[in-house]
Amino acid sequence: MKNITLHKLFALVLTSVSSIMLSQTPVVSKAQAQTDFDAVEIQTLKVRDNIYMLVGAGGNITVQTGEDGILIIDTQYAELSDKNLAAIRTLSDKPLRYIINTHHHGDHVGGNAELKAAGFTPSGGNVGASLSNAGEGATIFAHENVLLNMAGDDNMSTEMWPTMTYFAEKKDLYFNDEGVRIIHQPNAHTNGDSIIFFRKSDVITTGDAYITSFYPFIDMSSGGTLQGFIDAANSIIDLIIPEYGQDGGTLVIPGHGRLSDIGDVINWREMLTIIRDRILDMKQRGMSLEEVLAARPTRDYDPRWAGQGIFSTENFVTAAYMTLED
Repeated sequence: MKNITLHKLFALVLTSVSSIMLSQTPVVSKAQAQTDFDAVEIQTLKVRDNIYMLVGAGGNITVQTGEDGILIIDTQYAELSDKNLAAIRTLSDKPLRYIINTHHHGDHVGGNAELKAAGFTPSGGNVGASLSNAGEGATIFAHENVLLNMAGDDNMSTEMWPTMTYFAEKKDLYFNDEGVRIIHQPNAHTNGDSIIFFRKSDVITTGDAYITSFYPFIDMSSGGTLQGFIDAANSIIDLIIPEYGQDGGTLVIPGHGRLSDIGDVINWREMLTIIRDRILDMKQRGMSLEEVLAARPTRDYDPRWAGQGIFSTENFVTAAYMTLED
């Protein structure tokens, strides 16, 4: 494991994001087949005193350490579980108590079973259908839609499923002398997105409701919408207090990409909002999807945000058009 500085992190995550696993099974298999997990190195960035960001392949992992134990957010791919656990062990020798999943895609939950088994929750905190599993493994928290989405995927074993879900707007924990708020973001990247706010550390983890690398992937098959992404950006911004202007202050760990502050999230929101307004105007004027694509409503943003495959301009504009109500 290597400790890295912020200016090296951006190049690293652009490489790792190309291997993202999606919920659709054929894409999952293809993404895993194209990833050389033996060559992946887990990089560690210290965000705040007891908050760390792990970057490997797939989604970023957040680690909170303290006297109560270890809490992590997302688990990347199963094939990287040993490497991720080794990286976590360099930060703390306390038990892994809690795992929080920001959504159900495999590049964020693939290591659930392995990391859960490496952890321990005190009896009564991780009870499933019977008392026989009390105290076995770390507790996995997620919105109930994450469980429903995973249960509908034959490629995800029951050992990967959340063991505790919430269905309201938020779920609160108090761990390592800190309030941790899990906040549901409806119909953004998926229908089960959560952002997590570490109140004392002043750090927010967003999952794929916010990324810094490419256009967002709007997973329409799981309830994702462009407006939901914009609403999620507003929720994140509402929680942020900058140190000065649009710099510093509350730090944001994205689902993929580099560590951010309020300026980065505002730029993301403005990009999404401007593109939304352009596409919505075209749709209200009766333009077909083909005509909107030909009009190139994202042309001035493409040099910065366009990617390949699911991150392509065509995929983004198509999903935006399909999910916007005229």
